[in-house]
Amino acid sequence: MSARDEILAAVRGALRDADRAEAPVPRGYRGAPPPADVVSLFAERVVDYRATLSRCTPADLARTVRAALGSAENVLVPESFPVDLGGVADADDLDSCDAVVTTAAVGIARTGTLVLDHGPGQGRRALSLVPDVHVCVVREDQIVPGVPEAVALLDPDRPQTWISGPSATSDIELNRVEGVHGPRTLHVVLVGP
Repeated sequence: MSARDEILAAVRGALRDADRAEAPVPRGYRGAPPPADVVSLFAERVVDYRATLSRCTPADLARTVRAALGSAENVLVPESFPVDLGGVADADDLDSCDAVVTTAAVGIARTGTLVLDHGPGQGRRALSLVPDVHVCVVREDQIVPGVPEAVALLDPDRPQTWISGPSATSDIELNRVEGVHGPRTLHVVLVGP
């Protein structure tokens, strides 16, 4: 008998009389209590990730998004975006676009992360990855405390893009370079009452 066979035989012997009943695993047993103000924490974490943050009311959304776009001329605006910005919808040539404007499915307070599930107002996945500027609109009521709450809201069958700040890498000589794998500039517009 080989050493491998001896070990496996010992394991089988030890498990022979083991209780095979399923043990419930309590979810959230290590969960931290939710932060007192998820919106403020989200805003703080977004800025920590070197994204720009603007806050506005629904009535000021179009003006705030236009201001966030700055001098961008060729702007992609997906179908079903909540306000008319007069941009191009789902252009085929993403390399010629200066910026994209999307909504988000959810925002995560503890990590300052935006999650796009590419539903209404978000467009196809490549829209948020190719243009150099991404302006993302998220409503205060879409912000949840942590990742477990976000995952519970998302449809696992939909494509998802999780965004924490502008695209960045430190692969080359440990120098931070932004815009290598996605938008160099991320501007989050937080819409409140």
